Amino acid sequence: MPNKDPHLLLQSAPMLRQGMTTPQAMRDVWYALLPAVLAAFWYFGFGAVLLLAAVMLGAVGAEWVFTSPARRRAALGDNSAALTGLLLGLTLPPGPPLWMAFLGGVVAIGLGKVIWGGLGSNLFNPALVGRAFLLGTFPIAMTTWSAAGGPEGFFGIQGSLLALPFQSPEYDALSAATPLGLMKFQQQGTDFSRLLLGNTAGSLGETSGLLLILGGLWLWLRRDLDWRIPTAILGSAALFSLILFLVNGEHFPDPLFTLFSGGMLLGAIYMATDPVTSPTTPRGAWIFGAGIGLLVVLIRAFGGLPEGMMYAILLMNAATPLIDRYTQPRVFGRGIKQK
Repeated sequence: MPNKDPHLLLQSAPMLRQGMTTPQAMRDVWYALLPAVLAAFWYFGFGAVLLLAAVMLGAVGAEWVFTSPARRRAALGDNSAALTGLLLGLTLPPGPPLWMAFLGGVVAIGLGKVIWGGLGSNLFNPALVGRAFLLGTFPIAMTTWSAAGGPEGFFGIQGSLLALPFQSPEYDALSAATPLGLMKFQQQGTDFSRLLLGNTAGSLGETSGLLLILGGLWLWLRRDLDWRIPTAILGSAALFSLILFLVNGEHFPDPLFTLFSGGMLLGAIYMATDPVTSPTTPRGAWIFGAGIGLLVVLIRAFGGLPEGMMYAILLMNAATPLIDRYTQPRVFGRGIKQK
């Protein structure tokens, strides 16, 4: 039946359309991470530029190779592969060889995303899958840290970055220790201002807690993340670390150190909030975040490694389907089954 009224619009559901698209959401995360990326360049120089470029090249290249030609343009156009490479690169130390970074990007997309069916089907965060692979395969390269520098040494490149495959790289700086390492093995704290601004040894994404928080606020204002997840992570981590600190303050760090050291802020704001690998219900988001915060504190306090954010997120990613199953609200109009 033709519509003769120009003011009457007839269309099928859904009636409410949202302007946010997947490429736009990915670009928003890029914008949010840009200050922290620039801080990484400031502290670690041109080597950080090469490292991020290598891992993103590996991720985008794997997306192109593993995707069928019919879907290749759409898969590359959503910017998810490049963002996965960027996030993975921010979890790396400043000195691993570039070929390792490239391989990590390939594994992140190949085993963390494509093998599950592509974007929206993966169970685990792809960037953390790539980091887990690199940490398990090349533990020395992934746990060798160099001190943060400044703009005066921007164009200096560590020799280890240019090492050829299957050769033992020679690291230029071995004396630097991360704040988490100093606390765990020497019970030595780090000045809060250094944690806030990022002038410490660590991964490229541990540079500045302040800049990571500002980027998270931007994503919240853009409605690109579920605020419940980072709030639950940081809140539970602060609570459990406070309990340990009150029990033995000489051995366990205070909550402020726990929140601003290591990959806590990067993981809580930019990785755990991945909508594909996190719960879809509000109650599930609280459970998911609280579980990550608890696991991080337990791994840091009682595990063999000083950091635990990667394992905590991956473990809770595995629990996400179960959390979603038991936190779905009851459908209206359907009664409770009688036993």
